[in-house]
Amino acid sequence: MKKRILGRTGLEVSELGLGGAFATRGDGGYAGAKQIVIEALDLGLNLVDTSADYGDSEAGLGEAMDGLEKPFILCTKLGPRAGSSDFDAQDKAHLRWVVEESLRLLHRETIDILMIHEPDRPGQLDWWTDLKTFDGPVVELLKELKDEGIIRFTGLGGTTAYEIVPIIATGFYDVVLTAFNYSMFWREAQIELIPEAKRQNMGIFLASPTQQGWLASRFDDRIADGRWLNKPRREQLKRLYALVDEVGIPIAEMSLRWALMQPDISTVLTGPRDLDQLRQNVRAAEDGPLPADMMDRIDEIAAMVPFRPYEEPFGCPFLQEDFIERKRPGRAGR
Repeated sequence: MKKRILGRTGLEVSELGLGGAFATRGDGGYAGAKQIVIEALDLGLNLVDTSADYGDSEAGLGEAMDGLEKPFILCTKLGPRAGSSDFDAQDKAHLRWVVEESLRLLHRETIDILMIHEPDRPGQLDWWTDLKTFDGPVVELLKELKDEGIIRFTGLGGTTAYEIVPIIATGFYDVVLTAFNYSMFWREAQIELIPEAKRQNMGIFLASPTQQGWLASRFDDRIADGRWLNKPRREQLKRLYALVDEVGIPIAEMSLRWALMQPDISTVLTGPRDLDQLRQNVRAAEDGPLPADMMDRIDEIAAMVPFRPYEEPFGCPFLQEDFIERKRPGRAGR
């Protein structure tokens, strides 16, 4: 597995990282998660990313990583614990408790990278006491945790393309994770976010290279009349499917290889649900860059919808509709 330098941290990270949302309890406890972690490390991945808000992921990874001898870089995010209703971003003591819980669940004494989760959505999580300097109790805590040797580096785990940029520009953070705004056809992060992160010499995580399912599989039968789908996106997907038929590369593989070709990205996070998905992702990375003429075609198709239409949801609406359909009474097993 190829390695890249994670910005000013100087850490060497695998070009594929392991997104820890997969590490949840199944019928066999966390045994499935442990298998994925062990094989991922054997295949050369050396970065694991999770969050206090990813269900029981921290607990699952704590169990999965117990006793492992291969070194790896661990990243988690500071935010509301899954299911909590009393999170207070202005209470430094409460924030410290959240970090201590992460350490306990992960079975660790230190965390390599601690990100603020969703720092860029005022009103949803009010981290800041000053929206010009972006100071607040969380900044004080991160400084203390660094001084105490509990964390090595700080980061931002965001989902916006523009609101996060002034926070990046403070120069305080070592790493930024961008989700939902950088993939084959959704590229708004390249306008301001990535240039500012580069100016600050930050490492850049790319999350959701398949755009929350949009680029994970085909929806040929759905795009003709999908009620959530706008016309520009419909025509774009048709062009993509035609390209896929022509070149014979599955959409998910094409999306992942495109992401890995972006020179400013330090690591691309994937969340394999099983060993087969993990192996497919690694094979895609090993297959290397897409041909130049194919990249030109992808750029042409991406230009058909240069910005996300206002009403378009982050997640793939077809997957949401499938989920709702399965939950309807009388639909079980169909």
